[in-house]
This record gives sequence, C-alpha cells and structure tokens, in this order.
Amino acid sequence: MDTTEQSFGSTSTAAKPAAPVVIGASATGTIFATGRRKEAIARVRLMPGSGNIVINKRPCDEYFPRDMWRVAVRSPLVLTHQLAKHDVFASVEGGGISGQAGAVRLGIARAILRIDEAYRPTLRGAGLLTRDPRMKERKKYGQKGARKRFQWTKR
Repeated sequence: MDTTEQSFGSTSTAAKPAAPVVIGASATGTIFATGRRKEAIARVRLMPGSGNIVINKRPCDEYFPRDMWRVAVRSPLVLTHQLAKHDVFASVEGGGISGQAGAVRLGIARAILRIDEAYRPTLRGAGLLTRDPRMKERKKYGQKGARKRFQWTKR
C-alpha cells in the first residue's frame, strides 16, 4: 500500500446521508438575514420573542436617537404584524446612522420573508425588499471630487 493512501484514511463506499440544510435558519428557530444600504452592512437575527430590538448590544431607542430611524427599523415588523412575536438582534457596521437604519430595515424584511413567503406582496408593495442602489460616487483623477473640477483659468 502506498504511503499517500494510508495518510488519507480508508476509502469506504458506505456514505452517510446528509442532514437537511435550511438556509438562513437554525435549529432554535432563529432566522438570519443580511441587509445593506450605502456603506452599511447589517447582520440580523430574528428569534421568537416579545418584540425587543437590540442593535450592536444596545436597545433600538438608544442606538437610533431620531424617531424616523426607529420607525424605519420597525416598519417591516409593524407592516406584517410581527412586532410582538419576534425579537431582533442586529449587528451593523460601516456607513452612517441613516445608512445603518436602512440596512437593518432591509435585513429584518428579508428575515420575515424567510418566516413566511406570503408576506412578499406586502413587503414588496411597501418597497422594503428593494436594496437602495445609491452609493457614494468615487473621486476621479484630475478632478477635485466626484463631479467638481479644479478651477479653470484663462490667463
């Protein structure tokens, strides 16, 4: 027998059946989803619970000081009547506070969609499943910024 065959173990033909894999969910009923907006990326966990929303280990009301950001984060849960049924734990990084709120909102909407596909028309109608494609435009060489040019002088 060759030494390479010995190091890799036996070549048994009996294969074990693979366990069923549910994408974006765990055995405890936790659902995972990702949301993005501008430069912000949010990883969202949706668990059965009482309606607590925790973002970066802080309560939602503390993390997002403005009411419009809090309303945006809660909107997918309110629209589908899931606010008091699930807890949300989100880890968000990058971008500014407004982009982070939009990223968490998209992540929650995608997680709710994994609970029940019947919520798709409701969430789609409210525009919560569309990723906002607007990004910061890059600076171009030979210019002062993305669009602004250096001042032209005639003489």
